[in-house]
Amino acid sequence: MTASSELTTAVRLFAPSPSQVWQTAHETGHPAALWRLPHQTEKHLIVHLGDTLVEQPTDLDERPPGFAIGLFNSASAIHNEACAYYLQADQHYVFGQGDDASDAVQLRHAVQDEAFEQAVQQVMQRRQTTPAVISFTEVPDPDARANFEATVAEATREMQAGNFWKVVISRTKTLDFSQQPDVTVLFDRLCAAYPAAFVSAVFLPEGTNNAPAQIWLSATPERLVSVDGNGLFKTVALAGTQSAYYPDGTLKRTADALWSQKEIEEQAIVSRYIIGCFKKIRLREYLEEGPKTAQAGNLMHLCTQYSVDTKAVNFPQLGTVMLRLLHPTSAVCGMPRPEALSFIQTHERHNRGFYAGFLGPVNIDSASSLFVHIRCLKLEGQRATLYAGAGLTEDSDPQKEWLETEMKCQTLLRGMNG
Repeated sequence: MTASSELTTAVRLFAPSPSQVWQTAHETGHPAALWRLPHQTEKHLIVHLGDTLVEQPTDLDERPPGFAIGLFNSASAIHNEACAYYLQADQHYVFGQGDDASDAVQLRHAVQDEAFEQAVQQVMQRRQTTPAVISFTEVPDPDARANFEATVAEATREMQAGNFWKVVISRTKTLDFSQQPDVTVLFDRLCAAYPAAFVSAVFLPEGTNNAPAQIWLSATPERLVSVDGNGLFKTVALAGTQSAYYPDGTLKRTADALWSQKEIEEQAIVSRYIIGCFKKIRLREYLEEGPKTAQAGNLMHLCTQYSVDTKAVNFPQLGTVMLRLLHPTSAVCGMPRPEALSFIQTHERHNRGFYAGFLGPVNIDSASSLFVHIRCLKLEGQRATLYAGAGLTEDSDPQKEWLETEMKCQTLLRGMNG
């Protein structure tokens, strides 16, 4: 591998498809990230060719172009540093709408790697076969509902006793694919199904987080922090969940969504925490919009958006500072955070891993966009683990919370079915 100067203009390449680049990264053991931002059509794919991935503090101001993916709760994380695994954009492709080969553009070449480029060409020269139908079956877990509802009941008792105000309890669902699925096909299906979501697929080779090779696929509606090229910072408070459809299958209008006091309070807790973070850093000049009903696939949520002109307030580091204050957000953990986190660690029967952590592009096209990692699954070979959580308050009903997690699992299942 030899270093070369960074190209400052787009360069037209030999034209691999996203599937061919992704397959090459997988076969050569290089971490890779594929994503599409909300309400956009361009798809980005980067490949990390450098050193083995290790957790490190996330600094949006100092990192070279790349992609961050952070755990929900990292034992090795430095306090308030929002640690993440960071994939550098050593190879960066952008694919236009339709994924036609002529749309493939390599924007920058921070590292020249002839071996990887040759490997891509070899994959391109292989005979292309028609992708098999992607099929999967759910692995039965007869105790899942009883265990989850018992945990919800225990959480409500703790909250009624005043030990904390809110906690988010998650569960898993296991799927077995009939054969190893084409991740780029699943990714494209999610992009088509959820244009307003941040859709991503991240390949992490064996050894990352001391785990086997795994792929995380997600379609998340929740922005954590973003800073665009003009210095505009954004974050959202997203909480409260209901179906976007009436029982007869008719789509609701957002204006017709009715919210219970429990859901309104759940969302208000998240909003108050964000405002509390602004107060902690003595930031008063922010714009608050909402709460409004927002549709996210088959679900509706209450959403309040906050924005800050970092240039006007002379606070260029705001994105990094807020990331460290917010993660893990109360929308996926609870309040107060230490007590809620302790309850989660004691009562959940699974390791969340990267579920409910954060992920997204950093310093790509002079912008960073990190999202809360929900509506996601972990793929290891032919087995997938889906994750879904429910925000609980002292008024939560265990049966209703179980149904909420079922609806959230359906977001990915419906999208993957195409």
